[in-house]
Amino acid sequence: MSFANAAREFLNSPTGPRTTHFWGPVANWGFVAAGFADTQKSPEKISGGMQTALCVYSGLFMRFAWMVQPRNYILLSCHMANEGVQSYNLSRWLNYTYGGEKEQKELA
Repeated sequence: MSFANAAREFLNSPTGPRTTHFWGPVANWGFVAAGFADTQKSPEKISGGMQTALCVYSGLFMRFAWMVQPRNYILLSCHMANEGVQSYNLSRWLNYTYGGEKEQKELA
């Protein structure tokens, strides 16, 4: 298969760049980028409620991406990455809030 045929096939596919199956997941990578940026922030600046909501959101949409036809692997990979980064940030917040870091900082 030539490159031109492969490109044409991708452009016209049910999950190609002419559909929301492509642009929705591309836009969702912004959540992943924001999550990576938050890994550099102090845990006291992380919102536990928002991290929890983003974890639930990504968990639900991973299932959606798997079940929708045609299967949306771009959306699935985006939400898998988002689940990982938001879970990490949630664990940092939980450790800070309930693991004693907050009290140590207040005593200092």
